[in-house]
Amino acid sequence: MKDYFYTISKGGEGFYKEKGSKFIGLAFRVRNEEEVKERLEEVKKQYHDGRHHCYAYILSEDKLRANDDGEPNHSAGDPILGQIKSKNLTEVLIVVVRYFGGTKLGVPGLINAYKTAAFEALEASNLIEVTIEEIYEIEYGYEITNEVMRLISDFEADIKNQEFTENCTATLGIKQSLKDKFEEEAGKIEGLIFKNHSDEQE
Repeated sequence: MKDYFYTISKGGEGFYKEKGSKFIGLAFRVRNEEEVKERLEEVKKQYHDGRHHCYAYILSEDKLRANDDGEPNHSAGDPILGQIKSKNLTEVLIVVVRYFGGTKLGVPGLINAYKTAAFEALEASNLIEVTIEEIYEIEYGYEITNEVMRLISDFEADIKNQEFTENCTATLGIKQSLKDKFEEEAGKIEGLIFKNHSDEQE
């Protein structure tokens, strides 16, 4: 089980020109299909005079798609998808807008054009590593603070939020691969209440 994945924090723009046709590559970070739809609509609005708006995205291992938008089969979407895969990226959408220049490029020419525009868009993007975490809410009394702090330290938990009122509460991020072990160890501390919020979000 992986504890991280690679994506982009800030999308970039790429450009390629051949025989009068212009290809504008645009990369975006997207977390779900709704965001994919929103970005596509934005691009189509902004570049409404483009002949084709071809795209590909990867949200997870089993959620990916390539679209040729009227270009010959597999000449646009697949080369774009190939660029996302080549950098091992997730949660990324690339749209390549084509302005037709009057001369047909043929399938090999199109594959190269869409591939290059997508490549340039990723080259101009900021790539980041994202830790995959399970989010826990915990609650405990002051008397077991030392035990809880030791647990947090042992699992290198990311403390998102912490409050000390009548009872102590905290929101923790635990690496995905440590989920079962964390729950086992947390269950041994008497008086510690914990709840996994990641399960609710799925």
